[in-house]
Amino acid sequence: MNAISRAIRWPGYLAITLLLLIPIAILTVRSGNWQQGLMLYALACAASAILLLWFVVALVLPWFREQRGAVLGFGAATLPGALLLALVLTGSDVPPIHDITTDVTDPPRFSEAVVEARGERSNALDIDSDVIEQQMAAYPDLDTLVSETSIRETFERSEQIARELGWEIVNADLNRGRIEAVDTTTIMGFKDDVVIRVRSNADGTMVDLRSVSRVGVSDLGANADRIRAFRDAFRQG
Repeated sequence: MNAISRAIRWPGYLAITLLLLIPIAILTVRSGNWQQGLMLYALACAASAILLLWFVVALVLPWFREQRGAVLGFGAATLPGALLLALVLTGSDVPPIHDITTDVTDPPRFSEAVVEARGERSNALDIDSDVIEQQMAAYPDLDTLVSETSIRETFERSEQIARELGWEIVNADLNRGRIEAVDTTTIMGFKDDVVIRVRSNADGTMVDLRSVSRVGVSDLGANADRIRAFRDAFRQG
C-alpha cells in the first residue's frame, strides 16, 4: 500500500472509529457518568470535524483523484460528528449558567420533594445574584406571563401545556399554585426540573417559570428555550 493510500485509509479508519464512539459516549452519559461521557462525546465530534476538513481538502488534491470514492465514503462517516459539534457550538454564545426564571426578583421555589429527587450531586438551587445578572443580559425577553382568566383556569391550562410539551408532571398543587415537572433532553437524556407558579395580583393571574439543569455548568440555552416554548404555547391559547 503506497503513502497516498495510507493518507486516506488510516484517517478513514479513524473516522469510522469516531462514528462508533458517539453512541458509546451518549450511552455513557445516560448511564450516569455524564462527565466522562461528555468528554468522550466532545473528543469524537471535534476529531470528526477535523477529519472532515482533511477529506474536503483531499477531494481537490490531484494526488487523490483515483481515490475520490474512498474519500467520499470516509468523509461521510465524519458528518454526524461534525454536525453534532455544530449544534453544540450554536449554544456557545450564551452564558455558562443553568438556572433560568421569568421572575428574577422572586424566582419560583421547588418543593422539598423535588429537591430530594434531584439528589445531592445535582446543581444547587440557591439563588445566585451573578447568575441573575447574566440571565438578564442574555435573555431579556423572558418575563412573567399575565392572564385574565382565573387562577384555576390558568393553572389547568399551564398544566395542559406542560404535558403537551412532553414534560413529566411530578406535582400539581392548585392550593399552592405550583406545578412541578421534569423534562428529559432528547440526545443525552439529561433531566431538567421545571416549576410553574400561578398566583394573582391586581393586574390579573401571573404565571412564572423556572427551569434548572440537574448537572453541568452551561445549559447551552436549553432552559431558556424550554421556557420560551411554554410562553409561546401559552400566548397562543
